[in-house]
Amino acid sequence: MIWKRSAVLRFYSVCGLLLQGSQGQFPLTQNVTVVEGGTAILTCRVDQNDNTSLQWSNPAQQTLYFDDKKALRDNRIELVRASWHELSISVSDVSLSDEGQYTCSLFTMPVKTSKAYLTVLGVPEKPQISGFSSPVMEGDLMQLTCKTSGSKPAADIRWFKNDKEIKDVKYLKEEDANRKTFTVSSTLDFRVDRSDDGVAVICRVDHESLNATPQVAMQVLEIHYTPSVKIIPSTPFPQEGQSLTLTCESKGKPLPEPVLWTKDGAELPDPDRMVVSGRELNILFLNKTDNGTYRCEATNTIGQSSAEYVLIVHDLPTTLLPTTIIPSLTTAPVTTTVAITTSPATSATTSSKRDPNSLAGQNGPDHALIGGIVAVVVFVTLCSIFLLGRYLARHKGTYLTNEAKGAEDAPDADTAIINAEGSQVNAEEKKEYFI
Repeated sequence: MIWKRSAVLRFYSVCGLLLQGSQGQFPLTQNVTVVEGGTAILTCRVDQNDNTSLQWSNPAQQTLYFDDKKALRDNRIELVRASWHELSISVSDVSLSDEGQYTCSLFTMPVKTSKAYLTVLGVPEKPQISGFSSPVMEGDLMQLTCKTSGSKPAADIRWFKNDKEIKDVKYLKEEDANRKTFTVSSTLDFRVDRSDDGVAVICRVDHESLNATPQVAMQVLEIHYTPSVKIIPSTPFPQEGQSLTLTCESKGKPLPEPVLWTKDGAELPDPDRMVVSGRELNILFLNKTDNGTYRCEATNTIGQSSAEYVLIVHDLPTTLLPTTIIPSLTTAPVTTTVAITTSPATSATTSSKRDPNSLAGQNGPDHALIGGIVAVVVFVTLCSIFLLGRYLARHKGTYLTNEAKGAEDAPDADTAIINAEGSQVNAEEKKEYFI
């Protein structure tokens, strides 16, 4: 009887020790997130274990592994580590259907469990941009749509133009047929102009499954627009005798055809001097007849545009001719010699290039002025000679009359001769000197 009582006491003592040890054992797990198609590692740890078995089961409560023994025939599931303190398994090529709550069980009295949730991320497909038709005319309204499917959770779409984000866009999210992933689309509306030609519009998809490397789609815009025209002169102050080049800068898409040059609404009047080379108009040996309005016209399949340039040819700087002073004539019995000198025409004007189209006999821009001055000088000279001749003629007649006064009163010829000779003798005393 005493023996039976001691055996019972020993049994309850052992059971108490087992119960006390099992209370210090508890399985530990962590939630796992994996990208679809990747590999998930499920780990269950026990800090204190007295050789108690561990087990992993899936969301359907199917046993995957019991200690180191595989229970479910699935080639994707493999044992990573099995011991009294840890049971780790791997699930490769994870699909969206693998998502759910997995259970690690520690077979104590009672059984203790720990839950680990497996999250599978759906990778968004490469985005596609639709709605672009090439080419687009300047001023048209463009609507571009970017779309991506298969993301879980729903992906985010952002638009960029010239590396600048566009905020004013429309966003739409739809659930896919599998009721697990989403299709996301975004629409961008804007009116195009010529500055958008050649610009890259980018649709970027951001998602946590992409590891900070977003997926992008790009659309390069092609905008057609009418030409823009500008005329640039080679010199801002064109002068006579010089050459002038007018450059017609035209931009457009499609590229403008060869430009057309006109003057005052008509064809160029002097093709020999006005030479068109590509987009340039070269005018040789400028003169006053070249003054006018020059127009450059550029045309493409979209339209036509033009620009005008008003040409004013300026005179070359000139040197004034020296002024010749003609002394006035007097009635005094003095002979005056007038010396008139004129500077050569070549010293009075600045040499310039000879215009092959100018009239014969024209040597420079001051011919009219030089001719007028020469005419005045010749006229004054002739007048001076005429007046001087009359003065000399009148003076000579008076002298001869006084000389003959001695012979008028003589009674005969001999006496007249003697009186005349006497007069000549007296005349020697009255000589007059002409200067």
